[in-house]
Amino acid sequence: MAMSVAVLGAGGKMGLRVTKKLVEAGYDVRAVEIGDLGRERLAEAGIDPVGMDKGVPGANVVVMALPDNIIGKVARQITPSLSAGSMLIILDAAAPYAGDLPGDRPDLTYFVGHPCHPPLFGDETEWTARRDYHGGIAKQSIVCALMQGPEQDYARGEAICRAMWSPIIDCHRVTVEQLAILEPGLSEMVAMPFVDTMVEAVEECERKYGIPRKAALDFLIGHLNVEIAMWFGYSPKVPSDAALRLMRFAKGVVVKDDWREALTPAKVREASELIVYGKGS
Repeated sequence: MAMSVAVLGAGGKMGLRVTKKLVEAGYDVRAVEIGDLGRERLAEAGIDPVGMDKGVPGANVVVMALPDNIIGKVARQITPSLSAGSMLIILDAAAPYAGDLPGDRPDLTYFVGHPCHPPLFGDETEWTARRDYHGGIAKQSIVCALMQGPEQDYARGEAICRAMWSPIIDCHRVTVEQLAILEPGLSEMVAMPFVDTMVEAVEECERKYGIPRKAALDFLIGHLNVEIAMWFGYSPKVPSDAALRLMRFAKGVVVKDDWREALTPAKVREASELIVYGKGS
């Protein structure tokens, strides 16, 4: 008998993607969705939606494809109907790291997984895969953490995550704290502000200095292609001495000296609480 997997929020943007992947992988999928739009999406995909009362009881695994700020509330609602040994899979580290999961069920397994998304310098040759920035068509790596439960449950959780986000390049095992340092830390607290600043810089070039936006954008994206390739080791790192001197000078202008604080467990926990509760605890 196939393992039964209930996906909560199965008709959402992430939920629908992982639900279809789990169906394709042969799992006994219970697509739990209460929203009208989500139920319509599932019906269009040929998947029958069910309510919480039919989808959750007896499920071997429950995938929480839900917003971070309601994961804890929903988990507390459903855990009384879960049998010992059942697994909750959470798709982001924020709620687990903020301590928002029920603490009164040590007989349940808590597993956290998250996709890395397709790499910038991948080896895809098909156009649809090259234009897939989220994953599911293009290959991607994933990170997984066993938060609570017996060691043998790690393989079960990883297998489901591999199916949800296939095709997979690598699966990296980390702790929940390490996953939180990766996101929200590395991806959202370090990378995203720099990306947003670069967009603002393009707009500043146009608005203040009269440079056509397309010219500024082409110039920046092209240079990013070269600089990311060099700095991350995809091509030889051969910037000029003058460019390196200028980079060191510019970091003093645009980067705070204490930026590494964004990756500390204390700051990452504060960020997780902001995601889950709307403010620090």
